[in-house]
Amino acid sequence: MLEASHLSHAFDYPLFNDISFSLSPKESMAIVGVSGSGKSTLLHILASMLVPQSGKVFWKGVDMYAQKSAALLAMRRLEIGIIFQQHYLFKGFKAYENLEVAALLAHQSIDEALLERLGIANVMGQKVTELSGGQQQRVSIARVLTKRPQIIFADEPTGNLDEETANEVMQILHDYLQSNNAMLVMVTHDKHLAQKCNRYYALHQQQLILL
Repeated sequence: MLEASHLSHAFDYPLFNDISFSLSPKESMAIVGVSGSGKSTLLHILASMLVPQSGKVFWKGVDMYAQKSAALLAMRRLEIGIIFQQHYLFKGFKAYENLEVAALLAHQSIDEALLERLGIANVMGQKVTELSGGQQQRVSIARVLTKRPQIIFADEPTGNLDEETANEVMQILHDYLQSNNAMLVMVTHDKHLAQKCNRYYALHQQQLILL
């Protein structure tokens, strides 16, 4: 479903070179690496947000960046879910209204059981600015899952969460993959969480190394 083919990218210095891999439904992969190694850049390339300087990304056999802008936008809206380090919630909205926007755009419904499991059902009526960082993070995760994406790209998805909640969130994500025939690509500094994925890589010296 997702295939990276000979990806290379650099800014002021080379980040990674000639990276290739593929990911199938119900699979998850994690990428760890030191700050500045290019983890987030690679994630953005895979998630349709940054054209690679070299190489290609295929989604369902189609060259992602060869598509017309309308097709790429539709793919982002309906098939791809992105959990950012910064939550990008609508600040003037209540938590539940943030989920309603996602549900409306993706023609889906809100899973009330998911809100209970994430421990945020009781704060849905509050504005996002009234929530703690951890609550905002869980709302942002719920918003992504509300879209029912076929692939989730997650950049430090548990960064603001305590260990117990982080483990529960990871279990929720993995359960989602199995129930929805979906996939997960995650970048993180947390090796313990990375090891919960089917595959666990390190981005080191411009190469993606399977651990």
